[in-house]
Amino acid sequence: MGKKYEEALKNVDQTKSYPIAEAMKLVVENAKAKFDETVELHVRLGVDSRQADQQVRGTVVLPNGTGKTRKVLVIARGEKVEEALKAGADYAGAEDIITKITANNWLDFDVCITTPDMMGVIGRVAKILGPKGLMPNPKSGTVTTDIKKAVADSKGGKVEYRLDKFNNVHCILGKASFGPAKLAQNYDVLMAAIIKAKPAAAKGIYLKNVSVTSTMGVGVKVAQVG
Repeated sequence: MGKKYEEALKNVDQTKSYPIAEAMKLVVENAKAKFDETVELHVRLGVDSRQADQQVRGTVVLPNGTGKTRKVLVIARGEKVEEALKAGADYAGAEDIITKITANNWLDFDVCITTPDMMGVIGRVAKILGPKGLMPNPKSGTVTTDIKKAVADSKGGKVEYRLDKFNNVHCILGKASFGPAKLAQNYDVLMAAIIKAKPAAAKGIYLKNVSVTSTMGVGVKVAQVG
């Protein structure tokens, strides 16, 4: 462990759960890397990821964004291509894009959005996009006829939360430079969405453990009731 990490450990009581405002203050104060550290939320849920009726997944637009610039690709035809580009998409097209992905393994984008009528075409590159987490999905709002909104949301701070096989959710909250107040606002919106997504089949305590941390920092437990 480096000296900065050891110093951060002294500032955080690992046995204590902090109110969110105090937790964010600690995270920001301990983010002392030479770059603008990303702040993340980690939640352990009282569900069983092996059960189909206990999945937790969704999207939410953070009020203060994520601090990351995301490249957006839209696969569509006709007027939807022009609509996508006007909305701010970095790339838009149809079969030409599919050919580029298959021939060159081109993946220079962070989000892939498509219209429902193009799902058959998208299927040709599912094996390439899927492992990279880039496959469009109706649940994440990336398969839609409202291309303008989907692009705006993706550019403006939409994040996806999704249960992993260990019953955890990991999600970006923003950058340390946002400051404690804006990070706390993002946290409140994201946590509200995760709580709302609680499966009906989930029993007992839903929020087992909640913590926030920066890229090079120390995890800070957040006080929760759930």
